[in-house]
Amino acid sequence: MEWTGLNDLREKFLKFYESKGHVILQSAPLVPKDDASLLLINSGMAPLKKYFLGVETPPARRATSCQKCIRTPDIERVGKTARHGTYFEMLGNFSFGDYFKHEATKWAWEFITQELKLPVDRIWVSVYEDDDETVDIWVNEVGVDPSHIVRLGKEDNFWEIGSGPCGPCSELYFDRGEEYGCGKPTCGVGCDCDRYVEFWNLVFSQFDSDGEGHYTPMEHPNIDTGMGLERIACIMQGVNNLFEVDTVQRIMKHIAGIAGVEYGQDEKTDVSLRVITDHIRSTTFMIGDGVVPTNEGRGYVLRRLLRRAARHGRLLGIHEPFLYKVCETVIAENEKAYPELRENQDYIVKVIHNEEERFAKTIDQGMELLGDLIDRIEAESLSEEEKILSGEQAFKLYDTFGFPIDLTREILEERHIGLNEEEFTRYMNEQKERARAARAAMGDVSWEEDILAPFKDNKTEFVGYTESESDAKILAMVMDGQLVDSISEGDSATILLDRTPFYAESGGQVGDMGLILGGKCVFKVMDCKKSASGLYMHIGVMASGMFTTGDEVHASVSMARRRAIMRNHTAAHLLQEALREVLGNHVHQAGSYVDEAVCRFDFSHFSAMTPEELDRVEYLVNDMILSSMDVKVAEMSIEEAKATGAMALFGEKYGSVVRVVNMGGRSIELCGGTHVANTGNVGLFKIVKESSVAAGVRRIEAVTGRGVLRLIDTANATLLEASSNLKLSNPAELVAKTAAITAELKAKDKEIERLTQKLADVQVDGLFGSAQEIGGVKFAMAGFTGTKPDALKTMADRIKEQAPNMVALLYTVVGEKASIVAVCGKEAQGKGLHAGKLIKEFTALVGGSGGGRPDVAMGGASEILKLDEAAAKVPQIIEKMVKTK
Repeated sequence: MEWTGLNDLREKFLKFYESKGHVILQSAPLVPKDDASLLLINSGMAPLKKYFLGVETPPARRATSCQKCIRTPDIERVGKTARHGTYFEMLGNFSFGDYFKHEATKWAWEFITQELKLPVDRIWVSVYEDDDETVDIWVNEVGVDPSHIVRLGKEDNFWEIGSGPCGPCSELYFDRGEEYGCGKPTCGVGCDCDRYVEFWNLVFSQFDSDGEGHYTPMEHPNIDTGMGLERIACIMQGVNNLFEVDTVQRIMKHIAGIAGVEYGQDEKTDVSLRVITDHIRSTTFMIGDGVVPTNEGRGYVLRRLLRRAARHGRLLGIHEPFLYKVCETVIAENEKAYPELRENQDYIVKVIHNEEERFAKTIDQGMELLGDLIDRIEAESLSEEEKILSGEQAFKLYDTFGFPIDLTREILEERHIGLNEEEFTRYMNEQKERARAARAAMGDVSWEEDILAPFKDNKTEFVGYTESESDAKILAMVMDGQLVDSISEGDSATILLDRTPFYAESGGQVGDMGLILGGKCVFKVMDCKKSASGLYMHIGVMASGMFTTGDEVHASVSMARRRAIMRNHTAAHLLQEALREVLGNHVHQAGSYVDEAVCRFDFSHFSAMTPEELDRVEYLVNDMILSSMDVKVAEMSIEEAKATGAMALFGEKYGSVVRVVNMGGRSIELCGGTHVANTGNVGLFKIVKESSVAAGVRRIEAVTGRGVLRLIDTANATLLEASSNLKLSNPAELVAKTAAITAELKAKDKEIERLTQKLADVQVDGLFGSAQEIGGVKFAMAGFTGTKPDALKTMADRIKEQAPNMVALLYTVVGEKASIVAVCGKEAQGKGLHAGKLIKEFTALVGGSGGGRPDVAMGGASEILKLDEAAAKVPQIIEKMVKTK
């Protein structure tokens, strides 16, 4: 075999299978489309699952691909070992009811022995223990030495995930040599050591499992193979792990150069280099496919990877942002196969740089907060077993401040402090439940795949681009997740039609509303969605009469609402063009929502827009509207669309034929939504709000057409009401009047602040006079009604400065709760007094909690009627502290 680069291996594999009649499929984006079961694409077959399940018709019966993949379950092990990684590429060839075992095995053997020229005597094959057929094919048809075939059990060589297509598999192994073995007499294929490397898995999907142990032979079995590109590259290049593969190694060398270190000289340094190398590969590709850093879902995976890489940069002595520089090397090494990386380079670099800068602030703030929590724990007289950080505090660091839990664990271990993992996990699970509930509230159609399986070969004909109403036939009806033959007045249901003018929710545009009519029978459509197989689901309620499956009906869209939606959708396209003109070409759509009331557009940008930028964008959009440009729609090949300069949705994968919406040559985008015929139909455009959605993502909310008129009417009504409240006859006088009132209020605030300070001084002087001596220190306690907690802090600071031998407890009651401050002067602290411990014991007597530093601490109480009773016990608490000292 000859040394072969990773990029050449990818090309060789795809061209080989193309020569065998396979269609080369482009890698799907890492963000799954129409598959809520996956956070990120994690295998070569994941994007093709709909074809294997028969939900959609594949583009060809034979296909091959190299698929980008992300797997994060072992993220904690990445770097600590040389074999674990989160990003990888999976080579695969697939048959959808075409060829089967004979061809799959023959071609696999041909590729590795003739194309790659792997030495035959070092190749081993494993098969499912009961699969005699495959053994016979390998030996008698392919010509594999029987001594190099190993039978393994179901756990190793039978592919199955719950119910659905499944079957035995056969894996190819490469023997790296005795020097990599464990030395055991039993060492062989299947051993956990590093000698026999599994590099290709051929899955023979020949059964349909019911998930309960029953397997029905499939009429048309499938082939699904997967070979790790990095893994076969390791074999072809004679290296020990993926970090030594040519393209990956060059990324690592870039990092090592920035850090001024060398790989292979120090294990701690090597761990950090491997972590950064792996994570920057993953994050570059994730951002290139439209993922942005957030605190949940795939966005959190991205954020966690970036921040883990940045932390390891600090361990290497790199304290300034650097990952954004390394991502340029990632792009250079991969752009031949993934040109979209180079196309989106500016955006990817900005996202990474922005997140690095945010994390720099986060890590410093988090370290300070965690350090304070550790100081409090260490200040208490606890045994080693009792020194534990609560799960609630760790979760707050993670959830509120973005401080990585693995970094929290590491620092705690260094200080010999434990972590309440069980409590942390409980808080994490509660957060997941909240997120799950939020997703459910957005509309659950989990019944769709199972219930609509019998209709997988049916597709609804959509005529809504040119028609607002059409005759149709009811294909099926669903109530409460079950197919029903009929629905009656008052029933909430979903109706499936063979033909419809209703637009189904897609691409950020909401589904249409309207009516389905049949004689005197009326079904009110409140929403319309589309199933994965292309069936339009009309969701609503039976207003009168009864429908039965098979009925001939008439579907009619509410066009007044549709026209308003169209105005907002067209405005969204114009808005993107204006944003790119004003802010730059790094602007990409990151999400959108258009209905009859609002045009909401999310886009990539890294700072709040200035008033001047917003004014300029609004002006440009209205200028394009008033230019009355024709909106032309055409279907063409993806190559033709790109030639026109059409913009695609960031991270989206498109078919071979796309729909291009061209607005006077100014805005050209791929879009499946509905639009006005001329930009002039939009009327007017007005930005209502600009805000932040996530790091690097901004949102603009705007209105068009009659929405602008409603906005003006509301604003006028507000001005008139405000003028009336201020006894003004002319709204034009509002600005001067409000300025005068503001100045007056500021002056009064200053006077109140001065009087509050003076009152605090008087009250503190009174405390000095009423203090009693306990154990050699002065003690005073006082309660106030209506005093703000900040005023208590001011008093505490003065006591600490002017009475070093004094201990005081101050509280203020607001409603049914009390805020409490404890203060200990420097001399009092020297005698054993600790404000944090004092307030902790005191608040425990009044149904509250508290803590803090030795000099000043704060707490709260809910049982305010017990304050006097608790105050009587404070002298005993002080005496105990002094004696203990």
